[in-house]
Amino acid sequence: SSMTPNNQDSIPQLNIYPNPVTQGKLYISSKLNSTKTIEIYDVLGKKILEASLLGNSLDISELTQGVYILKVKEAAKTSTRKLVVR
Repeated sequence: SSMTPNNQDSIPQLNIYPNPVTQGKLYISSKLNSTKTIEIYDVLGKKILEASLLGNSLDISELTQGVYILKVKEAAKTSTRKLVVR
């Protein structure tokens, strides 16, 4: 049914690595592999980065160490992950 957002709204075969990030580069891939909108929030819910991703490599070297919320949007689907930067 369409009332199961956890299954319906998440991006198929979304793969985010490495996590924790140590080199300032994050790789994001999915089954669909189309353009993704990436939003990164700090733990207080403040958006600190927004990017449109055509490939699968995102430069996050400006982020300081800590825990972030990563939101990925692709083709009307959204997935949220916890992201750790070391």
